Amino acid sequence: MLPPTIPLFPLPTVVLFPTVFLPLHIYEPRYRDMVRDALAGDRIIGMTLLKPGFEDDYEGRPAVYGIGCAGLITHHERLADGRYNIVLRGLERFRIHGEDESRPYRLAHVESLPESPGERERLELHEERRRLESLLVPLVEHSDTHIPADLPDDHLVNALSQYLELEPIERQALLEVEGLLARCRALAELVEMKVLSKRAPRGESATRH
Repeated sequence: MLPPTIPLFPLPTVVLFPTVFLPLHIYEPRYRDMVRDALAGDRIIGMTLLKPGFEDDYEGRPAVYGIGCAGLITHHERLADGRYNIVLRGLERFRIHGEDESRPYRLAHVESLPESPGERERLELHEERRRLESLLVPLVEHSDTHIPADLPDDHLVNALSQYLELEPIERQALLEVEGLLARCRALAELVEMKVLSKRAPRGESATRH
């Protein structure tokens, strides 16, 4: 369960998922303050995706998507000039219900969105994992990507959601899906579409109506 108020670190391309690790370089003064305060407290930071058009108000409080994922700082390095290198481990999804403007960085009032699949859902998730892995073969067979067989199903689904070559909005949509089983199925559909697009002859999409 997350605290009712957590700091927000909004970025334009990064979406964090539960159980997944994320390295970050922190250089803006307001977010250096955020990391300093987090390290002195519960070490929790909420990652959120900026909505399109954020450039016009980046120094202020541009709009973010309402669902994000909190992470725990597991490693940190403070550089001589005050910047930080940190590693977050995804903890839990959250929904934003408002913001507290008392700090230079953003603070959000949040509601925890825990994911605790039951036994039946876990069994179905394992079957969907097999389908997902088979769909991935054309995408990873000529790369250095290796999927450990002993990686838990939920860790696999979330890691692929975070690190596969997807658009930020596609990752955000996966994060917003309710439940790991539904996320696995949605991810499989995305992978299937990408595999089909790679196989399609050049120009085919332009001539099919």
